[in-house]
Amino acid sequence: MPKKDKKIYLCQNCGNEFATWSGRCEACGEWDSLKEMTVRDTKLVSRSSDLVLTDLSSIELKDSKRTSTGSLEFDRVLGGGVVQGSIILLGGEPGIGKSTLMLQAAAHIDDVIYLSAEESASQIKIRAERLGINSSNIKIISSGDLEAIEKEFLKAKPKLLIVDSVQTVYLNSYPSTPGSVMQVRECGIFLQRLAKSSGIPILLIGHVTKEGNIAGPRILEHLVDAVLYLEGENFQDARILRGIKNRFGATNEVGIFEITDRGLVDILNPSKLFLEQRSNKPGSVVAVALEGNRPLLVEIQALTNVTNFGYPKRTSSGFDLNRLNILAAVITRHTNINCSNLDIYINVVGGLKLKEPAIDLAVCMAIISSYKNKTLDNNLCLFGEVGLSGEVRNVVRTNEREKEAKKLGYRIVAKPKDLNEAILSVFN
Repeated sequence: MPKKDKKIYLCQNCGNEFATWSGRCEACGEWDSLKEMTVRDTKLVSRSSDLVLTDLSSIELKDSKRTSTGSLEFDRVLGGGVVQGSIILLGGEPGIGKSTLMLQAAAHIDDVIYLSAEESASQIKIRAERLGINSSNIKIISSGDLEAIEKEFLKAKPKLLIVDSVQTVYLNSYPSTPGSVMQVRECGIFLQRLAKSSGIPILLIGHVTKEGNIAGPRILEHLVDAVLYLEGENFQDARILRGIKNRFGATNEVGIFEITDRGLVDILNPSKLFLEQRSNKPGSVVAVALEGNRPLLVEIQALTNVTNFGYPKRTSSGFDLNRLNILAAVITRHTNINCSNLDIYINVVGGLKLKEPAIDLAVCMAIISSYKNKTLDNNLCLFGEVGLSGEVRNVVRTNEREKEAKKLGYRIVAKPKDLNEAILSVFN
């Protein structure tokens, strides 16, 4: 007798399956996220129960050979290069440069298969010519059928497989459209097994939602070995590659690129890039931020105006808004400046998004400098965490921050006893 199809309810947010519909997903708590899916009713295949227990101490480690992508910044985020048998997921806004970065990496690796279910082979060829890439080592497949591609993949045995994108490929054994939660999940599992069984690394490009998360179930991020995000503004040249997860290297590592007509170019001195157009004016402060393992000098700008309404407006770009409100309250409490009737605007120049508390002092000093309409010493660089009682606390890796600042000719102020006349004059 033919097998009957069965209906399940799949959460569009987390990917969990349920036998019956309910208004709220019991796994993630999201409302109205369960969608009906039809799947084939297959019987479980009997498996052998013979298990082999292995002592951890007896396992021999194999050399995890890494393959360079040809980019020092890309290799930095990956932890030194692409590990054999790894699967890496790259996400980012449309047009940010994901496909360009992947194509540039493919040009530096011998024998690459580029699987594109979005663009035709001619479109990729046009991009390669525009970037000046020698594409003789790249084989293009313009299809999304993973089961058909698997045969060619195992036959060719390339050094790298690039999938552009995971939301456009599909498995014929699952009756749902490409990009659906079920297809993205099952394709992710299929590609993970393919990478581990063949020992060939796979790079995936992922679409993002309007919230900035990679589309599809979160299980996709758990399946892969590394999750990278390419960030930046379309009207700025800087691009930031940020590592969110990495099983073969440090997390929260960043790589800095400049977008040009020849693709993404490594920036060897990002601090100089973020400060090259700075002019010393009221509300402008230089801070040392730590992005991954790299200290960066960035410009913090502040603008204050007396509010025309009963409730002051606070806006920040690249800095946490809740933290800004806390620092404004600290300034009001411990100085003679009343921020309760001030509109405060904060901007981190260059499109960086900073979360660490080490830039608290720079943000406070930028606000005070703007309010007093006084400039700070042009050779002054700040970092330090500001507590609720107004004290300035030390932060991690102070020596590395000082070294980076001194390399560019700045003095360092990190502790209350180090506050020199250039800072104290702003309070007067």
